[in-house]
Amino acid sequence: MSEPAPPRRIGRSILALLAGMVVAIGLTLAADFLFHRVGVFPALGQRASDSAFLLATAYRIVFSVLGSYITARFAPSRPMRLALIGGAIGLVVSIAGAAATWNHQPPLGPHWYPLALVVTALPCAWLGGKLRLLQIPL
Repeated sequence: MSEPAPPRRIGRSILALLAGMVVAIGLTLAADFLFHRVGVFPALGQRASDSAFLLATAYRIVFSVLGSYITARFAPSRPMRLALIGGAIGLVVSIAGAAATWNHQPPLGPHWYPLALVVTALPCAWLGGKLRLLQIPL
């Protein structure tokens, strides 16, 4: 006889995804606010320098990895799969953001910035999931 399949835990999976997203988005918004407040970024409505966009890309990468790790950490099963689902959601949102802002006048920033968010979405999710898998004993 075979063992019954474990029950699907869709609700817990959704909560794990939401927890990771809330952390990543919340930290990003907090860092954005802080850097505007202390003058590293210009006032809202003014274009930031390329170095400011590079800084924003760097901390978004870190926060994306952390958010994916949290998603994987709270996943009821298959943590890498759930982290990559979160990454796929981030990829779709990044593509939509790039498309919406690409030809904006005046330009909102350099074209490399939204492309960097698109290109890093899945690798960040994979890394966050991998960091969690490294903690799970075999």
